[in-house]
Amino acid sequence: MNKLVIVINGKAGVGKDTLCDMVIKNYYAQKISSITPIVKIALANGWDGKKNNKSRKFLSDLKRAFVEFNNLPNMYLIEECEKFLKGDDDILFVHIRESDQIEEFLNSIKGTFAYTTLLIKNRKNQSPAFFGNESDDNVDDYQYEFVYYNTKPLEEAGEDFMNEFKTILKAKGTSPRQKV
Repeated sequence: MNKLVIVINGKAGVGKDTLCDMVIKNYYAQKISSITPIVKIALANGWDGKKNNKSRKFLSDLKRAFVEFNNLPNMYLIEECEKFLKGDDDILFVHIRESDQIEEFLNSIKGTFAYTTLLIKNRKNQSPAFFGNESDDNVDDYQYEFVYYNTKPLEEAGEDFMNEFKTILKAKGTSPRQKV
């Protein structure tokens, strides 16, 4: 099997989605997020969808409540991984912010997928941000297998990140299909 799950993390604004989209453009890949079911609940109950510190804390607290109540975020990720296993894509990026949730998710997929973890760090000219919630503020509290320092403007990061991504693939011993 040549499927690879990559747990990706980093503070808000460091370019995680943009970098994932670069890979998706070149490989058979997709991305999911542990916050997706929480966002759906929040939107259905009055959240306006705007990302600011207040809403980030709200989503973080709501996610933690669901983790403690019924583990909804991890259950969602496992369902999506089952679809990924049966699907045509070779790479699955999984956005998870909290270190305990990363560990639980990885334990849930051990033996089914090759996997790794990737932290995206701030650009050189960007000071470390504080968001006032445990999900965003504690992304460094996990021992990631790979760390990418996004030191270029996003429009220039493509080649640099894709080179780093190829290093990750080689280290994991996987050869996903590239799009033509």
